[in-house]
Amino acid sequence: MALFVAMGLLAACGSDSKGSTGSTTATTTATPKATGTVTVFAAASLKDAFTEVSTAFKAENPDAEVTLNFAASSALAQQIDEGAPADTFASADQANMQKVVDAGGISGEPVVFATNSLEIIVAPGNPKGITGLADLSKSGVLYVTAAPEVPIGKYAAQSLEKAGVTVSPVSQEADVKAVVTKVTGGEADAAIVYSTDVTAAGSKATGVVIPSQYQVQATYPVAVTKEATNPTGAAAWIAFITGEQGQAILAKYGFGAP
Repeated sequence: MALFVAMGLLAACGSDSKGSTGSTTATTTATPKATGTVTVFAAASLKDAFTEVSTAFKAENPDAEVTLNFAASSALAQQIDEGAPADTFASADQANMQKVVDAGGISGEPVVFATNSLEIIVAPGNPKGITGLADLSKSGVLYVTAAPEVPIGKYAAQSLEKAGVTVSPVSQEADVKAVVTKVTGGEADAAIVYSTDVTAAGSKATGVVIPSQYQVQATYPVAVTKEATNPTGAAAWIAFITGEQGQAILAKYGFGAP
C-alpha cells in the first residue's frame, strides 16, 4: 500500500471530517518531526508492537515522548468521546473508529495501517484436543470471549456464525489481552483471538488455525483526534507507523499490511 503523507495528515489536522473511514494516498514524501508528548490511544492487541514502535519513534524524534494507552477499541472510543486527552487513536476495527468520526472527534480522514487474522488459543499442548471451531461447542470446553462491542468479541462471533457454530461463553472480558489471560491462566480452555496474540503468548499457549472460509479479517485504522494537543506529533506518529520502519515492526509481531 502506498505510504500516506505526513504533510497531508498535518493539513488534515486543520479540518474536521465526518465522512466514513478510509485511506489516503501520498502526495509528498515530507515527514514531520515530533516534539513534546504524543499521547497514543491504541487497541489492546497493539500493545507489544506499539511498545517497540514507540522506542523506534523516539530514536527518530529525540525531542518527543510517547504516552501509550491500551484498551479495547470500544472503551477508547468512549473515552475520546468523553474528552480524554488523546492525540491519535488506533482502533482494531472500523466500527469503533467510525463512532468517533460520527461524534466529530476525528480530524481529517482515518487511514488503515495494519490487518490481523483470527486463531483459536488453547492451553499448551492442546489438552482438550480442539481441532476447529466446532469443538468450541463441546460439553466440558470452557470458552471465553469479549463483549460484542469489543472488536475481538465481534470478530469471534462473526467467525462462529460463518461456521454455523453456537457457543455459550463462560465470561465476556474487557479486551483481547484479558481473554488471552483467561486461557493462559487456566480459567478457560479456549478462545478466538488475533493470531498476533497467540504468537505473543509464546510457550504459554498453543494456536489452532481457523480455515480461510471462516476467517474474518481485522482492519486497523488510525487518525489524529480533533482535540489533539500535539497534532504535529500525532501526524509524525502516523507517518512513522505507515512508513517502512513502522511497518517492519508491525510485521515482526505478525500484523499484515494494509
